[in-house]
Amino acid sequence: MSDSRAETLKSEEAAPTALPAAPTRWHVRLKGLAVPVAVLLLLEIVVRIGWVQSYQMPAPSEIFTTLTDLANGALWKHISASLLRVLSGFAIGASLALLFAAWVGLSREAEAYLEPTFAGLRSIPSLAWVPLLLLWLGIGETSKIVLIAIGAFFPVYLNGVAAIRGIDRKLVEVGKMYRFSQRQMILHLFLPAALPGLFTGLRSGLSLAWMFLVAAELIAATKGLGYLLSDGRETSRPDIVLAAIIVLALLGKLSDGVLAMLEKRLLAWRDTFKGNQ
Repeated sequence: MSDSRAETLKSEEAAPTALPAAPTRWHVRLKGLAVPVAVLLLLEIVVRIGWVQSYQMPAPSEIFTTLTDLANGALWKHISASLLRVLSGFAIGASLALLFAAWVGLSREAEAYLEPTFAGLRSIPSLAWVPLLLLWLGIGETSKIVLIAIGAFFPVYLNGVAAIRGIDRKLVEVGKMYRFSQRQMILHLFLPAALPGLFTGLRSGLSLAWMFLVAAELIAATKGLGYLLSDGRETSRPDIVLAAIIVLALLGKLSDGVLAMLEKRLLAWRDTFKGNQ
């Protein structure tokens, strides 16, 4: 009897422990909605019972009504104008940032010349650029796109340089041992190893592009979500202001989701820690 019991215990110890089932994509999305839904319900209750005045914080149901009215009117014109500005400015700023990041990351000589200047420029607040760009480029689209490009440039540049300089030196030595050319080193060693850091920079740059968009449109614009924010403030309509903020948040989340999906596909080869259950 004792022998059979011992064999049973050994078989139980030898059996592999069942891993918990990974959460599905829908489970993750539902969990992500829990906090905003709870906040909206709490705000609705707080406003309805009079703890917060509606002229300061409209109820979410009122904001939803405002969004519906705007969607039947000029909202899509404002969204398309802002989206075009962000995409144009981000494409310009990120492209230049990647070029300079590669140059500075691969060359200490370039770092010596360029890094002090970039370090000074990135400390300039976004609103400080606005009057200068208006003087140089006027109140047209060019000044807005340039401001957004400036906002997107520095996060992409910083993360790009850090990603290149953070590559394991042994990889570079292996490439030299196999006599890789400079092009082969960049394509087969530097680029794959630096991709995680580059995507971090791109996502940070995109979020700053949306912030700089609002700075540009609050100063000089006749359409766009920043203009909608300004219009709501001038007409004392907090529901319009909050509706514009919600649309900006949704657009920022959607655009970041596109980059996150692209990052997941391009970096599917990595076997990284996903976090505990």
